[in-house]
Amino acid sequence: MAKLLLLFILVPATELALLIEIGSRIGTINTLLLIVVTGVLGASLASRQGLAVLRQIQDETVRGQMPGSAIVDGVIILVAGIVLMTPGILTDILGFLCLIPATRSLIKDRLWQMLERAVHNNRARVVVNVGSSETQDHGPSDQDQSWPPSFPPQ
Repeated sequence: MAKLLLLFILVPATELALLIEIGSRIGTINTLLLIVVTGVLGASLASRQGLAVLRQIQDETVRGQMPGSAIVDGVIILVAGIVLMTPGILTDILGFLCLIPATRSLIKDRLWQMLERAVHNNRARVVVNVGSSETQDHGPSDQDQSWPPSFPPQ
């Protein structure tokens, strides 16, 4: 809780300080234009990549494959679009990094490692419900499932 609160205080304060500093160097109008341009460019790039991932999800689904990796890509692209539309330098850098396929792959791998660790330490559970009305818990204690699952999901 304290880390989250600190995040919600430090990130905006740092963003504000950076924007003030940039504004003092390039001017208020140019700073505002920079904010607008990165927002529009980021939204456009996120939209294009999001549509491409949506097509990939549809293709994998039609072929009978589970589109797990593509869904994670879609979520990362969605987050990138959101942070790119908010004013700030650090969030813009993070957003653009999420839109670069190579860095998005690194982010996805890191998220998967964090999930594996959380499941292993019993801080999270993975529940899978595929094609039945019964919910099956596939966690590290299940004997019939290999854990952790391979990444990216096939």
